This record gives sequence, C-alpha cells and structure tokens, in this order.
Amino acid sequence: MADTFKIGHYTNVKQVTGCTVIVPPKNNVASASVRGGAPGTRELALLSPYKKITGIHALLLTGGSAFGLGAANGLVEELAEQNIGYETAYGVVPIVPAAVIFDKNVGDSKAYPKAEDARLALAKASENNKAKGNVGVGTGATVGKWNGINYAMKGGIGLARLQEGRVWIEVLTVVNAVGDVLSYNGKILAGARDEAGRFLAENKTAHYRKKPQVGLADNTVLAVLMTNAKISKLQAFQLADKAHFGIARRIEPSHTSYDGDTAFVIAHPQEECDFDLLAGLGVKAVEASIIDAVKAAKTLAGIKGLA
Repeated sequence: MADTFKIGHYTNVKQVTGCTVIVPPKNNVASASVRGGAPGTRELALLSPYKKITGIHALLLTGGSAFGLGAANGLVEELAEQNIGYETAYGVVPIVPAAVIFDKNVGDSKAYPKAEDARLALAKASENNKAKGNVGVGTGATVGKWNGINYAMKGGIGLARLQEGRVWIEVLTVVNAVGDVLSYNGKILAGARDEAGRFLAENKTAHYRKKPQVGLADNTVLAVLMTNAKISKLQAFQLADKAHFGIARRIEPSHTSYDGDTAFVIAHPQEECDFDLLAGLGVKAVEASIIDAVKAAKTLAGIKGLA
C-alpha cells in the first residue's frame, strides 16, 4: 500500500473472524457512501459532506456483525492515549468510523472481534501491508450465498492500485457478498456451486430472482479507496458513490436488501487531478480488488476457496 497509509489486521482463523484497521495520514479528507439495504456502521453520519468533520483518525472494518462494532472502542481509547484525535478544550476525541460484515454463519457464531483485538490490529499497522485473502476482516468472508451458505465459496480481502502520472488510487475491499463474483468476461469466477462444483447460476439471472436463502445483513462488500489526489469532502463523497459501479460490475446481484455494501474514500490531498479521471480509476480499481479478493481466498471452515 502507499507509504502514507498504514494497514493492520487481527486474524482469528480458529473462530473464523477478524478485523482490519486503516490508519490514514494527518490532514486527510474522508467520506463514504452506503448503497446496500442492510448496513452496519458507526460514525458514518460524520462522513457526510454536509458535516463539520473533514478527516478521520482511523477506520475499522470488522467481522462479528453489530457485535464487532464495539471493537472500535479499543481504537478510540488507544488513539486517545497517544493524544491523537479531534482537539477539544477537554482533550482529544479520535474519529473512528467503522463498518461490519456478517461472518457468524461460518466458524464460531458466538465469536467476534473485541476492543483488544482492534488494538492489536492497530499495533500491527504498517506501510506497504499487502496481506490479502483470509486475513483480518476477510477471514470469515464468503460469496455466492444467495442459495444458502452451504453453496457458498470463500471471499476475503483484495487489493488493487492504479496510477495516472503522479496521482494514484489504491483500494482495499472485503468481499462478503450474497451474489456471485464475475470475471471481466462476465463468467462466474466465484459463487454458489452445487455438489459437483458447478456454478448454480451459470450467468442466468433468472436464478437470482427467487427469494435469497439468506438472512438480513448476512452479506456486505466494503471498499476503501485511498488516494493522494487533491479533492474536497464533497468530491470524496462523490467518488465513494461512484465506487459502487465497480461493485455492481463484478458482483451479481449486488446492493440487495440483504447487503450492507459501503464504499469509503480517504484522500491525502497532494496532487491535482481531473475528478472524472480519478473516478474512472477508482471504479476500475474497485473491480480489480474484488477479483483479487476471491483469487486470494483459501479454503477455510469447509468453504471452498480459489487460492
């Protein structure tokens, strides 16, 4: 990853859950866009382009569904101890948004990342962290759950980077979708399979029209776009909004009532860039990171992976 951002993971393979922490540089600009019908988030209202706060001090992506959101308390406390946060007359207040995936349908359903686990991820945060697949929040991620978890394949964390001149954009995505992941040729790369290993949908969207065999909030794709482009908070929101095109292109179906699909943008404004060019790079990088996630995912807890 870019040397201005740090990434750390807490991975619990035994219980099949985990969390990921992204620590941006100072003076960043951050926003987010939620398109899924069942999100689980914390402090997301502050990322609206109409709110006062411009940047954040850390971002948490975590398993454990709503239970995992409590892990953010560990980051808030640790950062405050380091005197990092929004300055007030009574001490600093770290701004730590968070978003969750549902991974309780694999591994230990009672397990979830806690405050001390998020602290561990923060302590491990480093530049150029290229860990992917079954790591951090991606540990319990799965895809192709529209016919039930027993037909699903392994998801995980994926990474991608694109650059135009001196402007770069990097994306970390955790893929935990109800839908199937499609390759660039439109064929299913990872998704719901039968006992013989054949994809159930076979690119026939009629299969997706029946009621999904999943529960509310069982699925989510979380994408984090990091860039050195000079953009405003409003543009960060617009970029996050456009990032969902990348999700829609590579996941079928996406943004369902059962998904919590959310895109974050964190910019460390350094280089001038045409916004439409940046948005185009962002969409392509999101696509690439989704494909990277399933290609890097290994078989775990009896759920088949491509790696």
